[in-house]
Amino acid sequence: MTQLSETVLEEPVAKTMQAVVCHGPQDYRVEEMPVPVPGPGEALIRVEAVGICGSDLKCFQGAAKFWGDEGRAPWAHTGVIPGHEFVGRVVRIDEDASLRWGVKLGDRVSAEQIVPCWECRFCRKGNYHMCVPHDIYGFRRGYNGAMATYMLFPAKSLVHKISGELAPEHAAFCEPLACSLHAVQRAHIRFDDVVVVAGCGPIGLGMIAGAKARNPQHIVALDMKPEKLELAARCGADTTVDISQNDPNGVVLELTEGLGADVYLEGTGHASAVPQGLKLLRKQGKYIEYGVFRDAVAVDWTIISDDKELDVLGAHLGPNCWPTAIRMLESQSLPLDDICTHQFPLTDFEKGFELVGDGSRSVKVSLIPS
Repeated sequence: MTQLSETVLEEPVAKTMQAVVCHGPQDYRVEEMPVPVPGPGEALIRVEAVGICGSDLKCFQGAAKFWGDEGRAPWAHTGVIPGHEFVGRVVRIDEDASLRWGVKLGDRVSAEQIVPCWECRFCRKGNYHMCVPHDIYGFRRGYNGAMATYMLFPAKSLVHKISGELAPEHAAFCEPLACSLHAVQRAHIRFDDVVVVAGCGPIGLGMIAGAKARNPQHIVALDMKPEKLELAARCGADTTVDISQNDPNGVVLELTEGLGADVYLEGTGHASAVPQGLKLLRKQGKYIEYGVFRDAVAVDWTIISDDKELDVLGAHLGPNCWPTAIRMLESQSLPLDDICTHQFPLTDFEKGFELVGDGSRSVKVSLIPS
């Protein structure tokens, strides 16, 4: 396939752009930097919206997972533009990339948050989300994220088209929704299951919507904010519990003839949610962990083994769930106006991070580069 030597632009592209750049924990700065130039098989995207993920916040705060401890190499690099939840328009692309991804100039697109190597053991077996190099946008050098006016899609990216009729911040919600759906897939929810979802933030609300699509017997949503619990009910929760006011254990036992929940989906990243889940589950129940924790969490492992013989599963990224997530967004079956609560320009990224860190005044916070 012959690469196009002269690429027609949808719009004029300047030589420089604004971008948020990571210089280390608590040191992110808005800078003027060159607009990236796509190579063969790549594409340049004008970013329309980028969500602030809980992992972005923990990286900013200096969590050990990202910056390393006890001799472990850092997972995040300095000099990188953050942002892995994004949507934008194609402004430069060659024929090879256009045919490979099925997109053209002007299309609204997103890419899965990881750029797989397609060569390691996991990629060869179809588990690309566990790729050994693990190049996720916005954390490692060479894979800048979307907190910028423009970003580059490398040739190995997984690219998806999204309706241009959605609000940009709604379209960018495809990444956290795909992650939530993967956690639901890991749970293998059945019709007679009682499912508990911990946390009614972006991930938890997606878990509730995904679990509802599996038609379980009952979904219980847990949070400490009444407005988030109201959103949970609109996303499909049958019962909501404010755990600051009520003990969820009594509610779950009443629903399950005193046995406990069949499935517990953890989407908060708060240490207290882990023992809570182990307590709420019945014997041989399923615990699914999606949260990203700031620090290590200790639990009584005897509950998992001798007491209950639990299945404890992790979930990472959103492999093979993006088409479903995009269909859900385009169907407008979720209350997206109330989920996507705040949008800021790039220059106010610190306000966005502050809101995400507070957790009580927002659900999904996004930056709008343009």
